[in-house]
Amino acid sequence: MKTLHIIILLAFTQTLAAQDPDSSIHSDNHENEIGIANSPVYLLKEKAFAYSLHAHYIRGLKETKFGIGIGYERIFDEHKHNTMGIILSYAPLEHLDLSLSPGITFDDNDAKLNFGIHLEALYEFEVGIFHIGPVAEFAYAVEDYHVSLGLHFGFGF
Repeated sequence: MKTLHIIILLAFTQTLAAQDPDSSIHSDNHENEIGIANSPVYLLKEKAFAYSLHAHYIRGLKETKFGIGIGYERIFDEHKHNTMGIILSYAPLEHLDLSLSPGITFDDNDAKLNFGIHLEALYEFEVGIFHIGPVAEFAYAVEDYHVSLGLHFGFGF
């Protein structure tokens, strides 16, 4: 765990030193992003872990640090939890993205739709048009809350 803290600290320090106030939501190489995140999630009320897969598309707004898009998350647990939402993204520093995603949640076994919201922080290491990095998330839904720490993979174009 200490190693992860050191890596995050070094990456964050590098970003602070190289920040560019004129940079857009991501690098100058792309305005669009298709991404996925794999992570174990901890369901706080159920006190249980499950696997989560998150996919999204975000379009950066020209000459700003903001983006907008859509996202979908699936938690592979006994409930088969799903969330779909609009993503509002902000990049306060190059390679660091913060997002807020209000949307709807539902389970495969229950047709009832509920409000849900996800808060996410992501740090990207770019490799050409691809990027990879750690992602942390907190999500609220009527039935449960969950937190996760995972790995994000993205493709920019």
